[in-house]
Amino acid sequence: MLAFLLELQRLKRLDRTGWVLRGLAPGAESVAAHSYGVTLTAMLLADRLIARSVPINVEKVLRMALLHDLTETRLGDLPQTAAHYFGQGARHEAARRAFADIIASLDEARRNAYLALYDEYEKRASLEARLVKAADVIDLLTQALVFERAGSRGLDEFWTATARDLSLEEEAAAVVNEVLQDLVRARKDELGDKPAD
Repeated sequence: MLAFLLELQRLKRLDRTGWVLRGLAPGAESVAAHSYGVTLTAMLLADRLIARSVPINVEKVLRMALLHDLTETRLGDLPQTAAHYFGQGARHEAARRAFADIIASLDEARRNAYLALYDEYEKRASLEARLVKAADVIDLLTQALVFERAGSRGLDEFWTATARDLSLEEEAAAVVNEVLQDLVRARKDELGDKPAD
């Protein structure tokens, strides 16, 4: 377990590359900070679904959210601009191998459980996995809004994620869309008629 915990420390120091490439100072957001934001967002979304009587495994949601970017300890935070050159198949295979290596020091039961969660998330094979992906997008846009409120510009491309098909079921789609619409409205109120670039 110690090897796993020591490796995990890298996420605290690993910058989110997308922000650095857009001119934000190193240290603006770490992968660990993003993962924490995704986990809290996923919890809140799951709670909203429960309030609407949608059955969801909250423990699975939280575990997936905590594990979703773990491969970045080995692969770094690969920006979309670079990912394009690797192809989806090669990128997913490298990430899966990295994930298996990272958890190799854990007992077999944990390795199997975590790898199953990782695969389920990557394939978006359940409501829980799709909800975590939605939380990932929401945390990204929330951070973009925070940066824009502080004066950053040139972040428009991140907002195209609001048009992404997250393949959510009816109630889940409604919950996620409410949050996304709130973010878009807050951004419009903040920026007014000023261009975002």
